[in-house]
Amino acid sequence: MASYSTIFTKTQVRGPYDEGVPEQAIEGGRIGPMAFNYWLGKIGDPQLGPTYLGYSGLASIICGFIAIEIIGLNFAAQMDWNPVAFVRNLPFLAIEPPAAKYGLNPMVPLNDGGWWLLTGMFLTASILLWWVRSYTRARALGMGTHTSWAFASAIFLYLSLGFIRPVLMGNFSEAPPFGIVPHLNWTASISVLYGNWYYNPFHMLSIVFLYGSTMLFAMHGGVILAVSKFGGEREAEEIVDRGTAAERSALFWRWTMGFNATYESIHRWAWWFAVLTTFSGAIGVLLTGTVVDNWYLWGVKHGIAPHYENTYPSFQVPADLTQGMVK
Repeated sequence: MASYSTIFTKTQVRGPYDEGVPEQAIEGGRIGPMAFNYWLGKIGDPQLGPTYLGYSGLASIICGFIAIEIIGLNFAAQMDWNPVAFVRNLPFLAIEPPAAKYGLNPMVPLNDGGWWLLTGMFLTASILLWWVRSYTRARALGMGTHTSWAFASAIFLYLSLGFIRPVLMGNFSEAPPFGIVPHLNWTASISVLYGNWYYNPFHMLSIVFLYGSTMLFAMHGGVILAVSKFGGEREAEEIVDRGTAAERSALFWRWTMGFNATYESIHRWAWWFAVLTTFSGAIGVLLTGTVVDNWYLWGVKHGIAPHYENTYPSFQVPADLTQGMVK
């Protein structure tokens, strides 16, 4: 059946229950059910549990739950506790940051931005604690900490938007609100306010790395699936002991892309592209309003944006539109 493997088929292997490597009792033991799930096996290994939580994981979940509760209860209060209105308007509800008049004052009335500060505090604590969890778990298993530092790049963008840049600007009003559509509206408005982020070179780099990482991950995944009939999914073994799967995939990559990529190097390419997506985006955020006030004018100055004359064409207003108007 392996030779019949296509993009539509999935080989699901279910072996005996696996406890994993010997447990290192640093913060407590593993928890959770010990079962197999057919549908989970459709996207990964069918084994469910056990899960290691630990002190940092437990604290992260508690802080995250508090942040979500604050958001949810505020949204419900805005809809007068009407569940139908809550569900209908959920994408448009928001917790706004404090007004500019408060500056960086943390003692803000709850309904004037205090809820936003509390939500941000607990949400940030939850994210940072989860980073600690990912780092300590990798070290406990004797792994590299590549995943933790990739996560740190995303955290850097998150902190740049909601904390570092507002502090550099001198007030929390520069930060985005909590909410789906309001956050998107904030993104559009701040782009216009600071002269169009499309001319921000670090935004350009972020988009390049975003598209590039999706291309690399998709191509790599496709190549590995294509050689899975030769054992290509055993990538770690093929890195140090190349078999026919590694040879065929490298030959295919060289034929189609024009340069060599090994089982090890393609992962570094994809890792760097993904990490630099959020990192370069964060740099662009931090420069906006602090170093560059108008990205369009900056683009005109450096020859990457067109210069438009400050004139308007003659336009005669139709007479029927001006009837009744006071001159």
